[in-house]
Amino acid sequence: MLNRYPLWKYLLILLVLSVGLIYSLPNLFPEDPAVQISSDGGDFTLDERQLERLEGSLTDADIDIRSVERDAGSVLIRLDNADEQIQARDMLSEALGDDYVVALNLAESTPSWLESLAASPMTLGLDLRGGVHFLLEVDMEAALTQRLEVNASAMRETLRDERIRYRNTEVEERSIAMDFMNEEDRDEARSLISRDFPEFEYSDLERDRGAGLAMTLTDTAVQEIQDYAVNQNLTTLRNRVNELGVAEPLVQRQGPARIVVELPGVQDTAAAKRIVGATANLEFRLEARPDTPEAETESYEFRNEARTASLMRDVIITGDSVSNANRSFDENGRPQVNINLDGTGGTLMNRATRTNIGRNMAVLFIEHKTRERTVMEDGEETVVRSPYTERSIISLATIQSALGNSFRITGLDSPTEAADLALLLRSGSLAAPIYFAQERTIGPSLGEKNIERGILSVQIGLLLVVAFMLIRYKAFGVIANIALAFNLVLLVAAMSLLGATLTLPGIAGIVLTLGMAVDANVLIFERIREEMRGGLSAQQAIHAGYERAFTSIVDANITTLLVALILFSIGTGPVKGFAVTLSLGILTSLFTSLMVTRAMVNLWYGRKPMKKLWI
Repeated sequence: MLNRYPLWKYLLILLVLSVGLIYSLPNLFPEDPAVQISSDGGDFTLDERQLERLEGSLTDADIDIRSVERDAGSVLIRLDNADEQIQARDMLSEALGDDYVVALNLAESTPSWLESLAASPMTLGLDLRGGVHFLLEVDMEAALTQRLEVNASAMRETLRDERIRYRNTEVEERSIAMDFMNEEDRDEARSLISRDFPEFEYSDLERDRGAGLAMTLTDTAVQEIQDYAVNQNLTTLRNRVNELGVAEPLVQRQGPARIVVELPGVQDTAAAKRIVGATANLEFRLEARPDTPEAETESYEFRNEARTASLMRDVIITGDSVSNANRSFDENGRPQVNINLDGTGGTLMNRATRTNIGRNMAVLFIEHKTRERTVMEDGEETVVRSPYTERSIISLATIQSALGNSFRITGLDSPTEAADLALLLRSGSLAAPIYFAQERTIGPSLGEKNIERGILSVQIGLLLVVAFMLIRYKAFGVIANIALAFNLVLLVAAMSLLGATLTLPGIAGIVLTLGMAVDANVLIFERIREEMRGGLSAQQAIHAGYERAFTSIVDANITTLLVALILFSIGTGPVKGFAVTLSLGILTSLFTSLMVTRAMVNLWYGRKPMKKLWI
């Protein structure tokens, strides 16, 4: 029969709408600004009396506490607004001191029964939720210097293996210079080194005594090293951001030497900056013997002691060989980092330690930093950045037996330092130092304004569409508007289920979806009118309207969907947010405009004879 759906179709539509309603509900419960207190050491020891005293100090400062939640490892204090949140964080940090970590947080307020169904609200982007924006610049000169240092170390090892005597090794700008006892040693070294290092151009140097060899990187090699430095830093920064647990971060290259990092929802910018911009790495070196030539040694201070030690210039392994690292505590309760090496690193470590049992091995902590000073140039203040590197020994221990893929690092100051070092080693070291060229913080208040304006635009668009459909199509307009509301619910539910990030361009996609959703109904209703003018009965006109408009609707939406998929595949950031919302909106629009409205029309008109439709 015309205009009748089987029962299973009605049940399917009802099921889809019910699921959509449930999984869109968490978006009605926004996150609460909160302050989280956790221990900087092992066990959490904040007792009830201390907690009551802290609550009292917040109340005395006119900070309204919404609730206090305590678990085994932390205390979460929910507050009313972001301004009070920042004030509370500062007060609690001062009251608790260095033994506790007080961090800003956004605590979910989704009811437990929705959480039991794995329902959660949409993730908000940087422009809505607030967060931090960093523009980082890669130090290309340091990238070249680091690569040259590594190559120089490998060259020295090769020459020692072949028993070719050399003296000084100098690294400057794009070249390495080495001195030899005579021209025969230089020529033999040149033949040997050039075979393993084809990226250099080789030239002889005249010396007063002996002979010299200069090795200069080619332009192609320099470009490859710089590209590698930026790409490797991109990978490392993405790993670090993932360790921070930030939803939908943006880490992308900008120009030849810059990287953009955006962290939505991050409020503790100091902690984010410390992790993202940290350039710490480790080197494992043997302590120099008393008879080691001075040219092969370097002296470094201990990090926590007023003494120095002389180390070999050659590096056993670096932090790049670390496959995993975790913080823990030794038998005396002091912080340590448990290290696991990859296959190559484990082999090198075993080879170096099994032949040096009884000798000391140092863990050298390396950190690249930047000094900034303001100078006057042409009457304007200009910030001049001067990169520098700090190296210090954090551990010097005797090799008791041959080491393998697993060992531990001790000598760290605090559990926080151990946790940060473990995180940096897990995520990988930077191929070149970076510094912050620009830093912007988008506060939660700006996010709230953006959300309000976005919601207002959706409301205005929705009202205009609803008014047009009611005026133009009367009863059928009511059906289309009900389907439009279902479409919005399904779109929000789909984005929540998929974990898609909602941004301002995404809200624009929602507004566009609302217009496209009724576009299909306009085609159907106009077709029904045309069929009735052609002499068909009301029931036949409804059937023909839906059947004959189907192809046009699908063709138009598939074309738009393809464009949205292309935008998603080649776009970044806001473009992707718009493409995701538009793609999901097209799918939900097809479902509501073709199936939901047809079901409602069938229920209303399909069971009774009619001579005229109110359309």
